[in-house]
Amino acid sequence: MNLQNPQILRRKVAREAASLLYSGIEKEYKQAKLKAARTLGVKFVPTNLEVAVELDRIAEEREGAERQERLIRMRKEALQLMSVLRAYNPILIGSVWRGTIHHGSDIDIVTYHEENASILKKLKQNNFKILRTELVSETKHGITKESFHIHLELPSKDEAEIIVRRLDEINRKEKCEIYGDVITGLNLRQLEKLLKENPTRKFVPHSFELFSKTLK
Repeated sequence: MNLQNPQILRRKVAREAASLLYSGIEKEYKQAKLKAARTLGVKFVPTNLEVAVELDRIAEEREGAERQERLIRMRKEALQLMSVLRAYNPILIGSVWRGTIHHGSDIDIVTYHEENASILKKLKQNNFKILRTELVSETKHGITKESFHIHLELPSKDEAEIIVRRLDEINRKEKCEIYGDVITGLNLRQLEKLLKENPTRKFVPHSFELFSKTLK
């Protein structure tokens, strides 16, 4: 029987799960949490938010000032991509929007159009290196939706993923499974303003900030 303080043990599990994600051993939060729990011999798992806080701390500890420099560069790269795709209502999401990147992060941009080939053609015309494309199906609450994903390699060697959704989904709001808030992201104008005024700002819920402070 493990007699450690439950709060300390819970954080250890979250830290182990975050380490698995940071190292790339696991790609999904659920699998990382289950593996961490098995490794530490416990029967509970932390929340996604607890793991996200630890992942952010690990990235800060290991990458230091370089992390902030890379965040600015990736947000600038996102701006360039979104400028090319401005006709398709691009929205920056993911860790580059959040400001919680680590060494394995890519740039995630959602676009809206009925013709996948049109966006693919636009990227090729602007000399972006296409790595691969895929059609992704996702089922939530009994509803299945498909989106077309275009994976790019940028001149910096960073990667970007362009997600193409149907036009009728443009006002759809989703709850983030990691942070628990609504995914809003940044449009082109908002990203331009951010880079001028506060280029390293984080977009995380108040609960993330509070929980992070309790661990210092």
